[in-house]
Amino acid sequence: MPILGLAPSTAPIKPVHFDLEKVIRPNILALHPYRCARDDYQEGILLDANENALGHSIPRSFNQIQQDLSPILDADLNRYPDPSHDGIKSCIASLRSLPGKDHVFLGVGSDEVIDLLMRICVAPANEKILITPPTYGMYSVCAQVNDIGLVRCNLNLSGRGGEGGEHGRFSLLVDDIKAAILADPSIKLIFLCSPGNPTGTLISLEAIKAILDYEPFKGIVVVDEAYIDFASEGASAVSLIKDYANLCVMQTLSKSFGLAAIRLGIALAQPPLIQVLTNTKAPYNISTPSAQLALAALSKEAVQSMRLKCQTLVESRNQLQKSLESLSALGVGDVIGGNDANFLVVPILNKESRLPDNVRANALYKELAENKGVVVRFRGKEAGCEGCLRITVGTAEENGMLLRQLQRALNDY
Repeated sequence: MPILGLAPSTAPIKPVHFDLEKVIRPNILALHPYRCARDDYQEGILLDANENALGHSIPRSFNQIQQDLSPILDADLNRYPDPSHDGIKSCIASLRSLPGKDHVFLGVGSDEVIDLLMRICVAPANEKILITPPTYGMYSVCAQVNDIGLVRCNLNLSGRGGEGGEHGRFSLLVDDIKAAILADPSIKLIFLCSPGNPTGTLISLEAIKAILDYEPFKGIVVVDEAYIDFASEGASAVSLIKDYANLCVMQTLSKSFGLAAIRLGIALAQPPLIQVLTNTKAPYNISTPSAQLALAALSKEAVQSMRLKCQTLVESRNQLQKSLESLSALGVGDVIGGNDANFLVVPILNKESRLPDNVRANALYKELAENKGVVVRFRGKEAGCEGCLRITVGTAEENGMLLRQLQRALNDY
């Protein structure tokens, strides 16, 4: 069954063992998407969408709050937003060196993309996804919401091969994933987080390609790259999209672009998968204020500023790691993982055994948040993260305060 809205193509599909139409649920392939008013016309006297012709009712005044809102209030808020946002998609395609906007899908944060991928590919109660703990918690939450099965294949949890890299801690155990695929052909999606959350560790492109090329797996590999702009150049799986129709890369404006509040997530893939996602989404999922801010953030000047801030945060991350090492005598262990994101994962050690200690780490977490005014994240219950705190790199002042308050708390606990 052809994908509705997609022009026919005679181009060969790579890899040859992949057929998207066999991955997508039949009811989704047969879906005729809701056609909204703005799909037809966006200019003229608009009397087609039952909008409020008199505009919004937020009063105009001279108080500071209303002045701050002025640009938003001037944005035709009584009108439904553009359902496609082609300008934003074109900017993202250019930024990520993709052929065009037909390779880009926009969602309400990456969480909408995660949920949509499950809904279009995985049959409730009968099929499954595979995740690689420790990893982002929303994969399992969305799986449960959608009543689909979950297969777990841990990352390499040993530090014997070093931190990160091809075979170190939090690297991908490709043979374990292949074994899971052979054991359970109902797996439709594989979610890989790179750099990982909470691991902060890149998954190598060679490891990703090994799964994409694995003939027994007929589904889609989803690579979540929320933190990719903090990693080394050339690390993104976007470079593989041209050769792999079974790859979907997720990105976001929340992290490197500093726009977590506007909730704009991105899926990057070959056009057939992008078209299916577009057919399935809600008609007006990206609001006008969010779209305006996203377009501004993707300007040449803003992208240059983003890259400079990422560079600053990476330098601050390295300095913070050195500063944490100076607290070793008080029970701060060596940072674990590849350190490819804008945070560090650090184990808190038992004072006597010098082993990672969940009880002490959790006590420090609560003390810092409730009595010291510094909020980090306790990750000790995640696989391979016993006794660990995840610490986001802050401003120089915030990092300094963290270190002072952490030292005081370590003396008390």
